[in-house]
Amino acid sequence: MDKAKIRLSANEMELVTNAGWILTKNAIIEKAKTLFGELQEKMADHLKKNPLQLMIDVTQASPKISKGENYKGLPYLMLDYPRIFDKENIFAIRTMFWWGNFFSITLHLGGSLKIKAEQNCVDAFEIFKRNDFSICINPDEWEHHFEISNYIPVKSMAETQWKKLIREKKFIKIAKKISLHHWDDAEKMLADGFKLICGVLVS
Repeated sequence: MDKAKIRLSANEMELVTNAGWILTKNAIIEKAKTLFGELQEKMADHLKKNPLQLMIDVTQASPKISKGENYKGLPYLMLDYPRIFDKENIFAIRTMFWWGNFFSITLHLGGSLKIKAEQNCVDAFEIFKRNDFSICINPDEWEHHFEISNYIPVKSMAETQWKKLIREKKFIKIAKKISLHHWDDAEKMLADGFKLICGVLVS
């Protein structure tokens, strides 16, 4: 056995002998979960007062918060509401907390539900542009990072390119990233993003 592979660096030794940082990490995750819990109540209340004009009830499934430890090696939380994921259709507004990176809110559409919402999204080019949203260009719809291989800012593209992506891709993902430095305002910023997305879908 190569002992160099299991030998700890000075920094690793400091961390492995200090339980405090893990406890702090757990506390931060719980605070993010509480934030999402409060956010989902605001989302549900908004949709009750402003139902989405689609042919099915997209609020039939209750909000779901999922926790994971390893999206690209880092912990995360996801809140999906509304959420429809089946073999043919996707309709979800996904809120994400990704440790060390960002909060985000994403509209994810696929199948017949994507087709129903296409024109609304096409017409909302200026809205998404003004509000610093990005659109997914990756063929893999299950990546969430904001590197240029996955998302490009709407404000950096021509409207013709926007329309082409909306029309021709088998799915739509339009997302906004919020810095973790805005933690104290994140709930409001995410709620505002949610209301903006819902406004696009009922216009």
